[in-house]
Amino acid sequence: MILVAQLIVSFIASSAFTILFNVPKRALLQCGLVGMLSWVIYLLLEDFGPVVASLSASAFVGILSLIFAKIYKMPVIIFSVAGIIPLVPGGLSYDAMRKFMENDYNAAVQLAAKVFLISGAIAMGLILSEVLNQMLRRARQGR
Repeated sequence: MILVAQLIVSFIASSAFTILFNVPKRALLQCGLVGMLSWVIYLLLEDFGPVVASLSASAFVGILSLIFAKIYKMPVIIFSVAGIIPLVPGGLSYDAMRKFMENDYNAAVQLAAKVFLISGAIAMGLILSEVLNQMLRRARQGR
């Protein structure tokens, strides 16, 4: 039951952020779906650690965003931003800042390092999907 609630919340969060970014209404469902599926991938790979799970989920977001952009004839950024919303380590970064304010610098640095690693993994996943897309395009053109 908790898994279903997490999927619903990730769908709503992704869709709500697309409203904030003025995405066309016809893309709300797809953006919510990308966000929900990214959270599913994250949950499936969470046993490998948050960095690996975030990297894999964001790579999946990038690939799915490229596919949706081609199908619905929209920019890729619309789907990729919505897809990474559930992956952003907002709570963890809040905890890091709180530890800094409480002068607990050891815990703060540990949490901040974890936030940076997860954020970097999200960026690397999106870059990885774009690199794979470029490689596939060049391979098709070479035929």
